[in-house]
Amino acid sequence: MNTLFLDFNEDNIRIAGDLIASGQLVAFPTETVYGLGADARNAQAVHSVFDAKGRPADNPLIVHIAASAQIYEIASRVPEIALRLAGAFWPGPLTMVLPKQDSIPMVTSGGLDTVGIRMPSHPVAKALIESSGCPIAAPSANRSGRPSPTTAEHVMEDMDGRIAAVLDGGLCEGGVESTVICFDDAETIHILRPGLISAEDLAPYCKRVYVDPAVYSQIAPDARVASPGMKYKHYAPKAKILPVDAPDFESFVSYVQSHQQENTWCLLYDSDPEIPGIPCMRYGDTGREQAHYLFLRFRQLDEAGAAVVYVRMPRQSGADLSVYNRLMRAAGFEVITV
Repeated sequence: MNTLFLDFNEDNIRIAGDLIASGQLVAFPTETVYGLGADARNAQAVHSVFDAKGRPADNPLIVHIAASAQIYEIASRVPEIALRLAGAFWPGPLTMVLPKQDSIPMVTSGGLDTVGIRMPSHPVAKALIESSGCPIAAPSANRSGRPSPTTAEHVMEDMDGRIAAVLDGGLCEGGVESTVICFDDAETIHILRPGLISAEDLAPYCKRVYVDPAVYSQIAPDARVASPGMKYKHYAPKAKILPVDAPDFESFVSYVQSHQQENTWCLLYDSDPEIPGIPCMRYGDTGREQAHYLFLRFRQLDEAGAAVVYVRMPRQSGADLSVYNRLMRAAGFEVITV
């Protein structure tokens, strides 16, 4: 299969929309990362997504819509709190897990009777959904386990020859996948996967919000999960990622220098000084900056031939928690504590 590389214009959106409608796979940009899209109602097309990615079948997909009213086509029940949050955060990087309609096949939901739904804000994503006439099921457009792609070129690295087309929309602004939530009751928000919409952002819209323990630690291999990004090792480059939990920069440097190996690199904050004799890349000082750059830097570290990467730990609150979670999954939850 020859994968088409399509610039964003009206003709190419029509081509990509027709491909989705005919059961083909198209990668497209969102405000978070690039997604690998298929008609969410077409079980055979969705099976092709799992095949192209090498993705485990019990890892559910998120269904993308272009208008808030489409939520009723996907969900069999929409609680008032979900409508409240849709009004506040859609279009945007918030996914809500709700009971699904029978029109959404079990392969899309990972065998569950619930499904994640979101309305992306990226103009290319919106145009593609509208052109296809389909709700689009889309995980990140990478081979399973690899860093999520934030450029069309990185999609092609993983998917060239595996899918019908890639729509190029430039570098994604967000850089990490959407926040995924479900509802324990009418006023409780349960964060299954952290993103740029944080617990602090959600708190004014409910009586209680809390983060699932799977965000911080590995769960049992036979556990059922309602959201992607909860169970398997994800987001990892070829290099070994070693997060270092150190009380200060000097302690971090001392550890790295005493444990330096061949092709050792560091991933640092922008404000950190250089480390003599050890090549470094930087990924920002704030949670939003680090989210924007994390997966891009992982891909660039592979291109640079890094074998081991010591990473300055992000914080664990606000948008920073999304970066912490992705970093922990890339490292298989192995942390070096100094």
